[in-house]
Amino acid sequence: MREFTSPPRIQVPQESNVTDLLVRHARSAANPALFSTPSENGWKDVTASQFAADVSAIAKGLIAKGLEVGDRVGLMARTRYEWSLVDFSIWFAGCVTVPIYETSSPSQVAWIISDSAAGAVIVESGQHENVVRQAAHQERLDGLSHVWQFEGGLDELRAAGRDISDEVLEQRRRSASLSDVATVIYTSGTTGRPKGCELTHGNFVELSENAALALPQAVYPGASTIMFLPLAHVFARFISVLAVAAACRVAHTPDVKNLLGDLQSFKPTFILAVPRVFEKVYNSAMLKAEDGGKGKIFHAGVDVAVAYSKAQQQGKIPLGLKLKHKLFDAVLYSKLREAMGGNIRYAVSGGAPLGERLGHFFNGISVTILEGYGLTETTAPLTVNTLERIKIGTVGRPLPGNSVRIAEDGEVLGKGVCVMRGYHNREDLTEQAFTDGWFHTGDIGELDEDGFLTITGRKKEIIVTAGGKNVIPAQLEDQIRADALVSQCVVIGDGRPFISALVTLDAEAVPGWLSRHHLDTSLSMEQVIELDEVKQEIQRVINKANESVSRAEAIKQFRVVANDFTEESGHLTPSMKIKRAVVVKDFAEVIDEIYSSGKPVA
Repeated sequence: MREFTSPPRIQVPQESNVTDLLVRHARSAANPALFSTPSENGWKDVTASQFAADVSAIAKGLIAKGLEVGDRVGLMARTRYEWSLVDFSIWFAGCVTVPIYETSSPSQVAWIISDSAAGAVIVESGQHENVVRQAAHQERLDGLSHVWQFEGGLDELRAAGRDISDEVLEQRRRSASLSDVATVIYTSGTTGRPKGCELTHGNFVELSENAALALPQAVYPGASTIMFLPLAHVFARFISVLAVAAACRVAHTPDVKNLLGDLQSFKPTFILAVPRVFEKVYNSAMLKAEDGGKGKIFHAGVDVAVAYSKAQQQGKIPLGLKLKHKLFDAVLYSKLREAMGGNIRYAVSGGAPLGERLGHFFNGISVTILEGYGLTETTAPLTVNTLERIKIGTVGRPLPGNSVRIAEDGEVLGKGVCVMRGYHNREDLTEQAFTDGWFHTGDIGELDEDGFLTITGRKKEIIVTAGGKNVIPAQLEDQIRADALVSQCVVIGDGRPFISALVTLDAEAVPGWLSRHHLDTSLSMEQVIELDEVKQEIQRVINKANESVSRAEAIKQFRVVANDFTEESGHLTPSMKIKRAVVVKDFAEVIDEIYSSGKPVA
């Protein structure tokens, strides 16, 4: 059993909470710009005092509308400035934020509101309000008293709070301490129902303060980033709080289609992203080069960048490699950096494995990707590579204040300031998740002698796509498998850009289905799976299953395979459970064909 601890670099007073991170800047002489919003003339800065003033006005409105200390408030919106504005307003009012993915289905929204006992929800648009209203109607959410939209609703709250005194607000703002719950974030669980992770003010404050000290070259007063990942996800949420703690300036772009232009106009110094973003940057540059007849030059430049990074990590760069690198920096690398705004030197990556070669490539073009590891339960980063301590191909060492242990079975265990208080309303799951204070991550990993963690596999079956989305395969598989024509279904997508599925047909049901559809019943299974009518039928079944999940979790492509998954074939256990690893290995060619065939269908 190997274990590594990074001692905390700072001690935070117990009476502190997340709002103190903002207040200290708002009341300082420096009064730094903490956010930037789009305007006709580019980007308009929002200072700490301006942000705090609007946060206070909205918080007073929440108090005036009857929200009490500890009340849960849902927040459903795309990634935009108002998300952070409302988040801090909820905290200033002494309440608890419950993020909801803006792509969530009514049934998912209903569960989150019901389980968290949220009495109010603040949404971005009428479309989101319709989803919330539909959820409330379907599940009779009688406890839901208020639904406000950004447009109009925030002005209503500002107006409502005019009679609330500063003294009352300050009392509310200071009502929470480090041990109190700041947010309940729902994450996919193996039971099929999302689990609410109770993250405390201490999780955010202590982790932010320590992370800022561990990443001084990337996160510092005056640094800037542009947020485009979902703020409902713990990764973006933590970085947003960290930016406030470190007096960084944050911009937002709700539509990834605008990311390239926003990067070039805002010119951030660092970004956070999931591996898929870096893959897209690389792939688009490669295709552009190949289309322009410069493919050989591009690939040669890639090889030099990777070799340069590896040599740099080993501490000795040959003169010839230095000269080649300098040449390619002028003709290739500088253009890639310019495409990302020109000022980016560091990026934080999480949510899925980046891949060693891609990590070395970006490091070799002077955009160092600091890969980290964590879960919702660990307030995002449990470990991360830093500029002081980096090993490309690993997910770094524990952040200050945290510890990592490898259990006897190889499972990664975590402990420290980042680890949640527990699962909301689920003492049974909380008890199962902890052993002597150590949190069971469900992942398999290795810890080297220097404390660097490498994730080698997943103990649990939850799929994490390349975009960082958690997907419960059984939630889709069970519905698809229920169809009479289907025998087995295996959902694929771990580390992939989208969700897909392998489907087999029930050999006994096929003849009757063919007959009812006036098709040749003498066809072999290899011929049956190629019929358009069969593919359309399976697509119908999948479409129906997709209605129960968000767009990001939906199956985008599928393949019907001729050989069924059985115990005899080695793909089922005696209790009829799918052996996922065996299926993925045996059908690797089919799976690779799915993801090399182009864009997702649906």
